[in-house]
Amino acid sequence: MILGVDVGPTNTDAVLLDGDRAVRAVKVPSLAGDAVGSLAAAVRALPAGLRGRATQLAVGLRVAARAVRERHGLARVGVLRVGGPAADAVRPLFGWPEALRDAVCAGTANVRGGGGLAPRDTTPLDRDAVARFGASLAGRAEAFAVTAVFSPVDGGQEREAAEILRAETGPDTTVLLSSDVGTLDLLARENATVLDAALSVLVARVADELTATLPRLGLAPGAAVLVTRSDGTLMSLEYLRRQPGLSLGSGPACTIRGAGLLAGLQDAVVADIGERRARVGALTGGYPQEAGPGERIGGVPVSVRFPDLITVRADAHRELAEAADRMRPAAGLLPLILVGGGAGGVPAKVLAGFDVVRPGHGGVAGAFGAAASPVGGQYDRIVRRGPGRRLDAVRDEVRDLARAGAVRAGADPRRVRTHAEPDLPVPYLPGAVLLRARAVGPPLPL
Repeated sequence: MILGVDVGPTNTDAVLLDGDRAVRAVKVPSLAGDAVGSLAAAVRALPAGLRGRATQLAVGLRVAARAVRERHGLARVGVLRVGGPAADAVRPLFGWPEALRDAVCAGTANVRGGGGLAPRDTTPLDRDAVARFGASLAGRAEAFAVTAVFSPVDGGQEREAAEILRAETGPDTTVLLSSDVGTLDLLARENATVLDAALSVLVARVADELTATLPRLGLAPGAAVLVTRSDGTLMSLEYLRRQPGLSLGSGPACTIRGAGLLAGLQDAVVADIGERRARVGALTGGYPQEAGPGERIGGVPVSVRFPDLITVRADAHRELAEAADRMRPAAGLLPLILVGGGAGGVPAKVLAGFDVVRPGHGGVAGAFGAAASPVGGQYDRIVRRGPGRRLDAVRDEVRDLARAGAVRAGADPRRVRTHAEPDLPVPYLPGAVLLRARAVGPPLPL
């Protein structure tokens, strides 16, 4: 069996799946400020004989999103940009809410270096400037975030800077690199990396607590533990430690995916009706529809894949109908799946223009989505078209790297499937194209 748990702000839901069938589901009040304690309470509410057969635990944790929203529990971060004069038009952390910036920033620097689409475009890294920055923040910064110009093409200078920072501050210093985040947009990539670094201490503590609690939950010996991520897939605890920001949108993503699985639909509009608010998103090909460029988390523009959402008051039913209508593609109508604890309170007459589906177990759609989702990986690369450039070979490499990401996140390498997304032109780089691929697979078996 597979056990899925969704730790929400008000309630924590748990569901046991036997194959794709829900065997038992429970809902318990969440413990304020204690995600692991809430999880344990929900799991122990399930019959011991059933949970003892669970070989996998998939958890929807929202501690990262809460920390960013409340500006609490965040690490102090040294923010290093590698780009020099070519990247100084906008300072690091520009546009952040003042309270969040003050809670996170231990210091910033912009040093010479950075690359381009070709080796001839590279500027050597100013190693001395990196060393001075690290020394100046030794003992004050709990983590570092390093972002170099064009690092998604070549992340060598970021890795070089990380070695220097650890030499100045200690070998165990957490240094996170924007080349692991991907995407070309310098500011959004930098912001995502800084958020990862700011969340690193909190997420590591929660991962340690979960690991310590696991033997006391009465699951099958050696049960695997995975956590949800914002694209509707799963990742291992170790992967979460490296990229905590991947969990920021995992709550709604998991609910959207779970709603589709419960309703037996691959494409639909999904409304998750809670006690105080309703979130409306879309399901495309069985996964949450991704928000477009300019997505913000806690007021910060970032480059992570995040579900496209419209949030309204739970009792504003006409606003809910309008939001659902906005989520439908102009070319056609999609069914509307209502899930969440408040789904039964939405009157049918308000949704007269929709094919409304209220699936069984919709009150625990997030937990169902966690339990039934695969492990995921993704990879993006910018390349320039040119004579003799065989894009098919590069696409194959991008798919291989997405597959490798899924395996690192905990997928069974023998059963990973890859999917190349359509090529996207890069408007401000003539001849350049963005290649993207995703990979999914079940977790490694016991």
